[in-house]
Amino acid sequence: MSIKVIKLNGSVSPFAGISFVNELFDKSGLSKLIDTELGMRVQTIGYQYSEIIRNLSNVFISGGDCIEDISTHLKDHLKAIPNNQVPSPDTVLRGITELSSENTQFTSTSDIIYDFNINTNLNRLNIKSLILTNQLEAGKSYDFDYDNQVLPNKKYDAKKTYKKNKGYVPGVATIDDKIVYLENRDGNANVKFEQASTLRRSYELLLGENISVNRSRMDAGSYSKEIIDVVDEHSKLFYIRANKSTSLFEQIKEISDWQTVEINYKKYEVASIVFVQFYEERNYRLVIMREKTSESQIDAFTQDTFKYCSILTNDWESTEKEVIEYYNQRGTSEKIFDVMNNDFGWKHLPFSFLNQNGAFMIIMAMIKNFYNYVLKKVSGVFTDIKQTTRLKRFVFRFIAVAGKWRYEGRKWVLKLFSDRPYELLKI
Repeated sequence: MSIKVIKLNGSVSPFAGISFVNELFDKSGLSKLIDTELGMRVQTIGYQYSEIIRNLSNVFISGGDCIEDISTHLKDHLKAIPNNQVPSPDTVLRGITELSSENTQFTSTSDIIYDFNINTNLNRLNIKSLILTNQLEAGKSYDFDYDNQVLPNKKYDAKKTYKKNKGYVPGVATIDDKIVYLENRDGNANVKFEQASTLRRSYELLLGENISVNRSRMDAGSYSKEIIDVVDEHSKLFYIRANKSTSLFEQIKEISDWQTVEINYKKYEVASIVFVQFYEERNYRLVIMREKTSESQIDAFTQDTFKYCSILTNDWESTEKEVIEYYNQRGTSEKIFDVMNNDFGWKHLPFSFLNQNGAFMIIMAMIKNFYNYVLKKVSGVFTDIKQTTRLKRFVFRFIAVAGKWRYEGRKWVLKLFSDRPYELLKI
């Protein structure tokens, strides 16, 4: 067998599917929103913030994994899109730097100073973009998750985290699979340190756009009195995993009425008690789940061979099983970190400093949210693309199609070499 090569005149792009994504960005109103919220970057020659962010989204949704891919792999393909102005990687980096904010310093009771990066403008823009694309609706209440992620890196200002590696520990709030708030934090800051203030800022920014919180869900990194106060104030219901303590297990040892339930095909014993550790007057509920361990070693706290898990809540209506199953769904929100690290650039932070990388992370979160919007549009036509499709599969099944822009009949026409139903997309 021999391979015969026929060269075509003119440029045929192997990434022609990105033209649809580029068009969706503008037609959705995101370009106008960005320039309205952030202001005009230039008056005549140069690139607006909307052009920088749109082309950054084009790069990553085409399968790129760093800003330099604009020039090394995708520049000619992006320039082939009519009226698409493509900035250089240096221009993109300058634009993001301009959108960064100065760090805020907080001092602990041990007189240790920690840097936090609070970028209200970009976080507000992200929420507004979710409302614009109908992923959030003003006037509605949503379930809210918060977590801190260790983001390993060797940047100039990275500090040793509790996992013994250097990096940052950003605080991230999500609604379903959408990041709605992010603050970058020094890697050596305890996750509970100033978390109450971070949460208050995130709740209030959502409220400023008329988005309220129905239920808040957090792990034991949020189990402290001042954090619970803020969460309770801004949520109808909350579910926070409780830390182990001697006083807590003194209460647990008094429980005699354990009920057996099945969760994920395993048998557990569950019970509820009134929570009195921080405040007895609020009538909080502690839901306890335990399972028999296979080890014969006695637990130091409980003096028995059970493994315990406790969830603090103000929800007295749900059964123990319902509370536990709802809390366990946190895994869905935690998956977003894997997606951001591997698909949307968090693993390859482009700057040396916490504040600039914080701006980049929020912009990439906004691009990930835009990708959700793209998936919803495309999955309505392409049966092998779902709203949960990861980026690599999306690139293979939608972006990677040969195509060429031609000017015909006084308008630009995209000609695709494919029998896939691109023509059915309504943009």
